[in-house]
Amino acid sequence: MTTKPLLPSFLLALAAAWPLAAQTAPPATTHRPATAGAAAHHAAAGGCLPAPTISPKIPALPASAPCAKALYTLTSTPATKLDYTSPLVSKEVREELGAGPETYSLEYIDTQTGTGAEAKSGKWLTVHYTGYLAEEGTKFDSSHDHPGGQPISFPYGTHQVIMGWDTGFEGMKVGGKRRLFIPWQLAYGEQGHRPVIPARAELVFDLELVSQSDERPTPPPAPRPMPPAGMHPPAGATPPGSQPPKPATPPSASNTAPPPSGTTPPTATSAAPPPGSTAPQSSTTPPKPQQ
Repeated sequence: MTTKPLLPSFLLALAAAWPLAAQTAPPATTHRPATAGAAAHHAAAGGCLPAPTISPKIPALPASAPCAKALYTLTSTPATKLDYTSPLVSKEVREELGAGPETYSLEYIDTQTGTGAEAKSGKWLTVHYTGYLAEEGTKFDSSHDHPGGQPISFPYGTHQVIMGWDTGFEGMKVGGKRRLFIPWQLAYGEQGHRPVIPARAELVFDLELVSQSDERPTPPPAPRPMPPAGMHPPAGATPPGSQPPKPATPPSASNTAPPPSGTTPPTATSAAPPPGSTAPQSSTTPPKPQQ
C-alpha cells in the first residue's frame, strides 16, 4: 500500500531550489544594499526593520501587528574580482562583472504568539499557509484551497523545502501565526519555478503552525462527498451523521384522551348492532295524520 505524501506536489518541488540558494553565489541584484550601516542595523538584537515593499493586493496585516524583524541576514561576496576592463566594454557588462557584496534578510512579522512547543529541527511540522508573489500580489498556493482544506506536514530543517521555509519557523510556537518575507535567494533563485514562480521572485507567506510531532502524521481520511445543493437524498436514505427515525408506536388504550367536557358519550342503543343480529323493532307507533 502506497502512502500518499503529505506535501502537495507544488511544495515537494521546493526542495530542488534549496541547493541553489545554499551553494550558488547569487548574481548582482540586491534585496537590500550591502553597506556597513545596513549590516549594523540588522545586527541589532530584536531591532525593527521597515517592512519589505509588497503589492497592495496582498491582504494587509492588522494595525496592531508588531514591526518587521530579521531572522537572519546574509552577505554574499563574489568569488572573483574585476581587475581591468577595456574601453570597449559597455557599462552594463562592467557593472555585472564588477558586482560587489550583496546583503539580504529573511524577515518576519509574528501576528499571533503560540502557546505550544517551539518548532525544532527534525520534527514534523503541520502547517497552514498561503503564498503570494510579493511584487504582483498573486496568490499562487494555499493549504486552505486544497481538498478538505487540510494543512500540510513536512520534516523541518531537513532540506525538503526551500531555505526560507527550512529556517523560517525559528522561534515559532505551536498555535502561532507569522508573515514571512522570503527573498528570491532563499526561495527559487535565479530561475524561479515556472509557470507559477517567476525568476528572482520574492515571496510572502502567511503561516500558521498547527502542530508538531516526532513522527510523520497520518493523513486524514478523504472527505465524504456531499450531494450538490438543491438535491435531496433518495427515498429511504438517511443523511450522513443522522439517525434513522424510530417507528411510530400507536397509543395504548390508557393513553386515549377523554371526551371533551360537556359532551355526552353515545348510548349503547345508538351503537351499530353486532354482525348477524337484527335491530329491535320500535314499540312506538307513529300517529296517523288527522283528517
